[in-house]
Amino acid sequence: MKRTCLLVLLALARFELSRALPASVRPGDRKIYVDGIPLHIKGVNWNPVPVGRTHPEGIQFAEHVQNDARLLAEAGVNVVRTYEPITDTVVLDALWNNSIQVMNTVYSNSDKAPESVVGEVELVKDHPAVLMWAVGNEWNYNGCYTGLDLHACGQRLNEVAKLIKQHDSLHPVASVYGEVPPFDVIQRLDSIDVWGINYYNMLSFGDLFQRWEARSTKPLFIGEYGADAYDASIGKENEEEQAKATTILTGQLIDNTAVWDNGICSGGFIFELADEWWKDGKGSVDKQDVGGIAPGGGPHPDRVFNEEWWGLMKIDRTPRKAYYAFASLPVPKPQMADVVMMQGGQAAEGMVKSCTAQGCTLVPLPRHELQPPRAAHPPAFTLPLPGV
Repeated sequence: MKRTCLLVLLALARFELSRALPASVRPGDRKIYVDGIPLHIKGVNWNPVPVGRTHPEGIQFAEHVQNDARLLAEAGVNVVRTYEPITDTVVLDALWNNSIQVMNTVYSNSDKAPESVVGEVELVKDHPAVLMWAVGNEWNYNGCYTGLDLHACGQRLNEVAKLIKQHDSLHPVASVYGEVPPFDVIQRLDSIDVWGINYYNMLSFGDLFQRWEARSTKPLFIGEYGADAYDASIGKENEEEQAKATTILTGQLIDNTAVWDNGICSGGFIFELADEWWKDGKGSVDKQDVGGIAPGGGPHPDRVFNEEWWGLMKIDRTPRKAYYAFASLPVPKPQMADVVMMQGGQAAEGMVKSCTAQGCTLVPLPRHELQPPRAAHPPAFTLPLPGV
């Protein structure tokens, strides 16, 4: 009898592990749900490219997942976002075992055949670590990375989203835009269930949440935000200011979380877990370069995108102060609404550049900066270095 009960329990455990646990969305509801519970994404963009390698050929999910998943879990991360698809169930198992799900980007470059996503979706759609699929990354700036015009790129992404849904009716499909997408873009891409926005504008999201509220009732998350660790204004690394931006901006996502009534945004993904040394096109993949662009808007404190310095950790996984700042911040729950007051900005006359490294969009100038939450102190623990 005991043996029979044990076999039944083992079978149930295997069933539970293999059961998909997708996000779900509801018409007219800004929340993202997982297992019926509103989700706030405490997320990190994850693109593990080691020294001497380039993206996308050099991405090493399998080689880095065991260590990175531990580091992510210790920072309280519940979702990672990728720029290329994870189709290896061993990688997904490691993330899931650390209570981390994946916003799995299966399409961003229009040189890729749309039908190729079918096999990728079929491979892992039943894995509980897959939260949702994503198509496109700030594609209004890069034209699906092939220079397509806005309409053609959007049409391609919508086509891919429809194709995904033909093979997976459970998981939502998200798309990430650079800045708040225009109303007509949201309407045309009718197969996109959830929208993400990449946003870098010093220490504030300004009136971004209010502008989204006026344009759509679909769920929103921030696809990229944060600050790099290199300060061009002083010509050296500045961990303190990166940590400051991490604390303030992540706090504003908490203040505006959709898990509470009248909230707008379901959290977001800070950019990024670890530095990547391939990103300065004028530099070497074997050393960290300081090249960057200053398009007129951008990250704190210098408005310069120093592309190889964005990690909460260095490329060898040595934590920066921003890692500890991020780790100290909570994931808001619906019951926290009584003890935390939400706040927001308002639009006024005038325009300001809202930029990512790919380009800029003119947006209304906020009248008031959002009030930053109280700075968090680094947690009193020592993080083991890789291999220790």
